[in-house]
Amino acid sequence: MRILITAGPTREYVDDVRFLSNASSGRMGYALAEAAIAAGHEVILVTGPVDLDVPDGAKVSAIETTDELRMSCLELFPSCDGIIATAAVCDYRPRERVHGKMTKTGQPIVLELVETSDVLAELGAQKGHRWVVGFALESQDPRNNAMRKLRMKQCDCIVLNDTSAISSLENRVEILSPDAETQAEFTGLKTDVAAQLITFIEQRIAR
Repeated sequence: MRILITAGPTREYVDDVRFLSNASSGRMGYALAEAAIAAGHEVILVTGPVDLDVPDGAKVSAIETTDELRMSCLELFPSCDGIIATAAVCDYRPRERVHGKMTKTGQPIVLELVETSDVLAELGAQKGHRWVVGFALESQDPRNNAMRKLRMKQCDCIVLNDTSAISSLENRVEILSPDAETQAEFTGLKTDVAAQLITFIEQRIAR
């Protein structure tokens, strides 16, 4: 299979040197890329800025902003069999980006934020014969929030984890079906969880 994998955070710039982002390390996405390559698949990795070595054999598209992620995925997805979306996409961006560097004035400033594009929902709406595996990192009402994301983004399944996964070498995941059934649960090092997820996708999602 030819698999598109998104990984790491996105950044939304306030000015030329400051940005909004999140604490995603990219480890889960990179581990999935390595596991997919080890299983004999072709991997295209769309990655935000992370401090990780690119897996040998992966084709890489490096991005920063959510718009860059969107454009890269829209270009690459049609030639792939499916997508595993682990990227931690910023939900909001400043309405206006300041050109140059803002300087202190001694006064408070107001930062107006607007929602970013829902990249996975856009891909899900045009998936056709392709499959879509989403990730949901939740801290409150996790199953309901994960299922809402699955339906909005038209995923074939969604991988639910919690905030303990951030920057950790380990992860605990639950895979939910469109019928809200638990299809599998994996716990351990992200490398081990990734290998099990790839096997699950091969056997249950990409049949």
